[in-house]
Amino acid sequence: MPHLPQVSPTAAPRSGAYRTGRLIALTGALVGVIYGYDTGSISGALVFLSRDFHLGSTEQGLVNSVLVVGSILGAVAGGRIADALGRRRTMVLVAAAYAVFVALSAFAPNVAVLDAMRFLLGVAIGVCIVAAPLYIAESTPARIRGAATATYQVACVAGITITYFVNWGLADGGHWRWMLGLSAVPAALIAVPLLLLPDTPRWYVLRGRDAEAVRVLRLVDPDVDAESETRAIAAEIRQERGGHGGLAAMFRPPYARATVFVLALGFFCQITGINAVTYYSPEIFQKMGFTGSGQNFLLPSIVELASLVATVLALFIVDRFGRRVVLFCGIGTMLGALVVLTAVFGLTSLHGAATWVGFTALLLFTAAFNFGFGSLIWVYASEAFPSQLRSMGASAMLTADLVANFLIAQFFPSLIDRVGATWTFAGFAVLALLAIVFVARMAPETKGRRLEEIQSYWRNGGRWPSVDRSADALAAAVGAARRGEG
Repeated sequence: MPHLPQVSPTAAPRSGAYRTGRLIALTGALVGVIYGYDTGSISGALVFLSRDFHLGSTEQGLVNSVLVVGSILGAVAGGRIADALGRRRTMVLVAAAYAVFVALSAFAPNVAVLDAMRFLLGVAIGVCIVAAPLYIAESTPARIRGAATATYQVACVAGITITYFVNWGLADGGHWRWMLGLSAVPAALIAVPLLLLPDTPRWYVLRGRDAEAVRVLRLVDPDVDAESETRAIAAEIRQERGGHGGLAAMFRPPYARATVFVLALGFFCQITGINAVTYYSPEIFQKMGFTGSGQNFLLPSIVELASLVATVLALFIVDRFGRRVVLFCGIGTMLGALVVLTAVFGLTSLHGAATWVGFTALLLFTAAFNFGFGSLIWVYASEAFPSQLRSMGASAMLTADLVANFLIAQFFPSLIDRVGATWTFAGFAVLALLAIVFVARMAPETKGRRLEEIQSYWRNGGRWPSVDRSADALAAAVGAARRGEG
């Protein structure tokens, strides 16, 4: 572990005392850039590699879905790997694996080798999307945790935006190997700052390394009493280990409700159609009536720029107005955009103003997703469960997300060929409506709440206990920890 400066428990925070916390949040988020780059790069590369490898719609779907299958396996295992190795070491391993597999996929001599490399790349991505949000959330003070965790989505969207402009620049030559392989360099570089940072206080407590947890807490959040916070975390973990820990605990009271919530939210996040746009945007723009590589590669770049703005906007709102407000605004706008897209594709012919109405609706749909679902999926994945179950809970949510992602990646090309764009986007609209109903009934408002405090919501049957009861429970936990030390 890198050397951490010693801080007196009574010393006032230095002017640069929050630097480590900010650096952890930034570095963890930057891992999302390489994930976003790969997600976007395939949309451009697929146009040209399909021509070189003579792929039909089913084979095109497989190029995307095989990565998602690998991601599902990675997400399932990601929680246990992050618990065993630590959040930071797991991300270092992921960055190295990503660099290797993305480079090998760029040199693939045939589609079979490409699919194999993309499967292994998917495993690395699946582990990453569990470990990175955990790393950020567990190292960030409650008052800014929503925004800090949502920076991961900003990084993902930034990666997609970069790759769309790269695809546009390489489209004239059809250089799909460069489109796929360029992200190997930043993936290797991101491992360097990760090697210099500590792991999270909660992981150190999980491993019985309380002194290191205290030291890191003083660095990332000097406003709290590091010793008391560490004791409270340790007490909560001991309570879970006293009979409520393990995978089975996720499917029985008091956390069965939390499990239903994270599984359904993860599934709705993808099944409403965002990656149909991300993976197949050039084909969708063709169906809208746009022609030529210039338009069909430049327009997705403009869409992602708007999405990047929307995601940054979410950072300033999520900790001020709350998680539910952001989700309702995002999903509601998605629903409206999908209704417009259904109407546009229902026209007998697409030309003139109708094509630009469709483009605007697609832009709003993508921006609204990244504002709502895209930003909040990482926040809720890292908040919904206690320390002992948090990594497994994040794995469960993101696995559900990836299962829906697989269905979209594999079947969207065939679906749009067989039933048409009108009915396809109408189906997405119905699913978005169901998502709004679900959020209204199930999503808790966790703004400003400590990670340990959030567990009282699930223990109280999906309702927040009174402030006095929450405070009494926290005081009792700290007191028990102190008596245990005595």
